[in-house]
Amino acid sequence: MDILLDDPICEQEFRQILTQIRLAKNGETADLMKQHGLVYKMNWGASLIQLRSIASQYQPNHLLALKLWNKQWRETMILAAMLDVPDSVTEEQMDYWTKSLESAEIAEILSTYLWSKTKYAFIKALEWCRGKKHIVRFTGLHLMGRLAITQKSAMDEFFEPFLDVLSPLAKDPQLKQVFYRSFIVFGSKSEELNKRAISFVNELQLSGSEESKALAEAILNELKSEYIQQLFVKNI
Repeated sequence: MDILLDDPICEQEFRQILTQIRLAKNGETADLMKQHGLVYKMNWGASLIQLRSIASQYQPNHLLALKLWNKQWRETMILAAMLDVPDSVTEEQMDYWTKSLESAEIAEILSTYLWSKTKYAFIKALEWCRGKKHIVRFTGLHLMGRLAITQKSAMDEFFEPFLDVLSPLAKDPQLKQVFYRSFIVFGSKSEELNKRAISFVNELQLSGSEESKALAEAILNELKSEYIQQLFVKNI
């Protein structure tokens, strides 16, 4: 990753943010998250609403985001995603942050607030779907879904390559929920992608475990639903 020289203003903002995070402490929330398997080096239990409020007080700043990420608190990692500058993000940074993730929460935050806004979003989503680590594949799937939501004007050709890499992920029970959510929005983006997605899921029903077949059936019910099909009705 690029080495950036620190500056006094950035350091001052960094210290201010750490203070505000401490003031937003909620031990009960932090304990509840820990009980649900969300374990961090440091978790002050601040809510996303509080963190968005903190982020709104500062201008996006790549150096500040790097400093916040390196702190490795739950809250500083979330704020790093909110305050980084998408145009300043490198592929190296995306790979480094994603491969070091230890929670699905931060993976989803990164995809939503930062990765989906970078010029490498489609490339990295496809690459991560082929990844070996669970959290990398999870992030790739989630990012694919975010792109289907936010890049409505993007050509279908940007999404079609995902159909070549998704079969193994559809058969992974640990990815069941994120696959379901992301594939539904994938298959809802356009009429053509809807048809391609339905064809993919029909083939999935013919192979794999009973669990993956059940997932395929649930997805088919959604993709063929009147609600989604109405999205493709042309206004006459």
